[in-house]
Amino acid sequence: MGFSEADVISVLRKVFATTDSRVIVGIGDDAAVMRGAQQQVITTDMAVQGVHFNLEWSSAFDIGRKITAANIADVLSMGAKCDYLVAAVSLTGDEEISWIENLARGMKAEADHAGAVIVGGDIARSSVITIAMTAVGETSSPILRSGARVGDGIFISSLPGWSAAGLELLSRKISINSALAEKALCEFSAPSLDYSIDYTSAHSMSDVSDSLIIQATQMADASAVGFAFDTALIESETEFLEMSALAAEMNSDPWQWILGGGEDHVLLATGENLPGLRIGRVVSGAGISGVEMKKAPVSWSHFN
Repeated sequence: MGFSEADVISVLRKVFATTDSRVIVGIGDDAAVMRGAQQQVITTDMAVQGVHFNLEWSSAFDIGRKITAANIADVLSMGAKCDYLVAAVSLTGDEEISWIENLARGMKAEADHAGAVIVGGDIARSSVITIAMTAVGETSSPILRSGARVGDGIFISSLPGWSAAGLELLSRKISINSALAEKALCEFSAPSLDYSIDYTSAHSMSDVSDSLIIQATQMADASAVGFAFDTALIESETEFLEMSALAAEMNSDPWQWILGGGEDHVLLATGENLPGLRIGRVVSGAGISGVEMKKAPVSWSHFN
């Protein structure tokens, strides 16, 4: 092993150093101490080498961004602002210290975009790299999946499907030298979050990392309503035209990416006059209508 635990901690303390006044005690003690809110939102996520990321496909920086974005997206989907993150990482011992530093810098870059601070964590040794992260946020009024109302519009913060397109490019070993292919590969390696969009007035909301169709079904079921999609609203968008052009080059179905693809941290919300792209409306009834897929999306499961 080319580094010690002290070496790693020294690097991480430099990368995650902060003067943020919300942090009373940061990295270096048994636990961090932060100023909190009355209503805190807490979530956690884990990424395992060979299951959630491939070292041949993604850089350490991108992997750091990806796991951080996944946690922050879950906080945003509750109508909250992410304040703090802690990260626990297991390493094989074969990594270069520069790889570990770049992983940390990727985490910090995404946290900085969200206005969040990484305040601690843990490191251990194992046979594969594992990254577990916990995010803490705050909100005065949590937005749940169960709040959709009949008559609401259905909105998304951007068009999902780019990550699925990137995964298909890599898994099928397709080489396309174009800006659209590069966008898909970038969104797969480190999905981007739109931190400027304001959905705090939404009635219901969810992150669509498990796919648009699965998460919409979950929201409809939780709210005891139906979600009626209007594909014409999606087809009129520039992003759809771009994705369709890439799909044509790959002989693929863009709707499969849009409806069934995962790991796009797009927010799906219902409400009145929300920003983003309106894709349908909430109706009386149950389930999803207005869209069809050639094959059903496969919900992520670690044990099936």
